[in-house]
Amino acid sequence: VEHGGWPCWVDDSTLYFHRRSEDQWISVYKATFPKDKPVSTESVTIQRVTPPGLHAFTPATSPGNHKFIAVATRRPNSSFRHIELFDTVKNEFIELTRHVSPTTHHLNPFISPDSARVGYHKCRGESNGAKATQLLLENVKSPVPNLSLFRMYGSFPSFSPAGDRIAYVDFPGVYVVNRDGSNLRQVFHLNAFGSAWDPVRKGIVYTSAGPEFSSVSTEVDIVSINVDDVEQSNYKRLTIDGKNNAFPSPSPDGKRIVFRSGRSGHKNLYIMDAIEGETSWIERLTDGPWTDTMCNWSPDGDWIAFSSDRHDPGSGSFELYMIHPNGTGLRRLLRSGSSGRVNHPSFRPDGKLLVFTTDYGGISAEPISNPHHYQPYGEIFTMKLDGSDLKRLTHNSYEDGTPTWAPLYINPVDVEWPRKGECAFEDCHWLNEMPGHGIKLVGPWGLAKPQCGVF
Repeated sequence: VEHGGWPCWVDDSTLYFHRRSEDQWISVYKATFPKDKPVSTESVTIQRVTPPGLHAFTPATSPGNHKFIAVATRRPNSSFRHIELFDTVKNEFIELTRHVSPTTHHLNPFISPDSARVGYHKCRGESNGAKATQLLLENVKSPVPNLSLFRMYGSFPSFSPAGDRIAYVDFPGVYVVNRDGSNLRQVFHLNAFGSAWDPVRKGIVYTSAGPEFSSVSTEVDIVSINVDDVEQSNYKRLTIDGKNNAFPSPSPDGKRIVFRSGRSGHKNLYIMDAIEGETSWIERLTDGPWTDTMCNWSPDGDWIAFSSDRHDPGSGSFELYMIHPNGTGLRRLLRSGSSGRVNHPSFRPDGKLLVFTTDYGGISAEPISNPHHYQPYGEIFTMKLDGSDLKRLTHNSYEDGTPTWAPLYINPVDVEWPRKGECAFEDCHWLNEMPGHGIKLVGPWGLAKPQCGVF
């Protein structure tokens, strides 16, 4: 079968799958294998099962009943994904979930072996009338002994030097919370991305104020935030030209900050005074018609790791590099394939390992089986500074990104906090394309998308 996905067997010679049809509707198909000749794309008989006019996908069958299949659907008159049965004899749909939970996404149906029950995935947040425990830190089984691994709520997390507090981004704004989940506070109210604690000055967090994923001329500035100052004017702007200054990382003595800036017309690395910013002094670290970004200063002060497309500028392919703060010793640590990504390096506190996110692991599940996320790939890896001893830490169907190290070992147990569990995710954007209905709400920066459980 060509261009197919989500196969499920009916019997030894028949399976169902989904694919986008020539009329652009995603539909379920049946493949029947020949019994008297070799199986190939030419010998297998393909038959469309679900009709045009709606998207039908992720089919599920039951060994106890071959007269119906369960599918997820997106209909033109609904902004939510629902589960339906399709009667393969009468060629008609039977809606299941829309009648009981119309404004919630339902994913990936399955049928019990006796064909008596249909199951599916659904968010159990309080907005859907269910009690849900919100986790600040979700313990993930680590493949490396004596290394605890956590998935954290929010983006761009960073630990305070003492390890007792965590800063993170939850668009828009920067938040700080105690490691046990208590004393959650918003410390910066404007749109921001990235976070890094000052290693010397207590309570100082650096971030990038402005829109993410923007051009070199977009106004983005490095700011320092005093998270212990309750006043609204608790931050100081450290850059002044506003041309995409981002991803600040302080030196271990707290005197300097390395960051990326688009002030030259290209995103390169710069170093400036950590307290007064570039009004005191600034110097350029890298120079070229490429993008150097996502920098991190080593604990011993000798190296700065960063991600760059300098090997193929503008290609979208990013590799991992290191350079001394004086601009010498540039070396590439890890290569990437065409349009591949190796991003967000972070030094271990002893400086012997780097953790980073990359697409080296490919895609672990069909993206249509999950809610929308911008990249259906990205796993966490570590390696030594000479590029050896590459180890994969995560393996799942979601994008794992912006990793960071804690300054001390944390016991591998979940950390709960009193936030309400919410269901506020979007469906896959390409399911918003409805052929012939003039509906096309695609792209991460377009119109607001219906979110699960918010209506």
